[in-house]
Amino acid sequence: MAHIIVVGNEKGGAGKSTVSMHVATALARMGHKTSVLDLDLRQRTFGRYVDNRKAFLKSAELELPSPQMHELPEIDPETLNPGENIYDHRLSAAVAELEPTSEFILIDCPGSHTRLSQVAHSLADTLITPLNDSFIDFDLLAHTDATGDKITGPSVYSEMVWNARQLRAQAGLAPIDWVVVRNRLGAQRMVNKDKMERAILNLSKRIGFRIAPGFNERVIFRELFPRGLTLLDLKDIGVKQLNISNVAARQELRDLMKALDLPGVEINF
Repeated sequence: MAHIIVVGNEKGGAGKSTVSMHVATALARMGHKTSVLDLDLRQRTFGRYVDNRKAFLKSAELELPSPQMHELPEIDPETLNPGENIYDHRLSAAVAELEPTSEFILIDCPGSHTRLSQVAHSLADTLITPLNDSFIDFDLLAHTDATGDKITGPSVYSEMVWNARQLRAQAGLAPIDWVVVRNRLGAQRMVNKDKMERAILNLSKRIGFRIAPGFNERVIFRELFPRGLTLLDLKDIGVKQLNISNVAARQELRDLMKALDLPGVEINF
């Protein structure tokens, strides 16, 4: 069966689509058949990223390994039993169709609470939660006191992940490997950064997630999106010499992929 990776949280602007595209493309470039779904049916940022890639590669007459984007199939409401949710069936049908031919299925969730997102989290073998390095975003995982040092309780998102874990346990499935990715880190060492590091480490032990390094804030990520490219594609489009920032960003991607520790994946870039 395909290994299902879900990229989600309930807050926009954390870099979910950037992480999704880089992880999915890295897997494709390493030779793994990777299918992807975008559950943000309104904004479709991840979907547009993949569309941009197709358009650019076609115009540049290039062929580069890429994840394959799929749409959720339409379901006839008349076929549903009373009380059944149509979104449950749309996502389940998509995953069932992709599993026989995919090694990995990556699902990018919207930055809000939706039924589709709930269902996707319960399907996750690996859950990646990108998190901006601030206590505003930390509130997505847990509430703290005024000092930011004492955790006062879990957030609604953490509770949703807990419910997803319970559903998987009841179904006899393996536990979710939850990985929180510290994203958009600043280059300087600051007091807030140190407090965030302590708070996340403390919370990881309490509610059971691993911590992985993410991406620093870099202009290159904004420049890649319109062409649908990733850090791994630069040399293939004619960039002969990567600058220091781009080399550092590639190393961040390598570190992230190593930290995810996905089954059967050997990092070779």
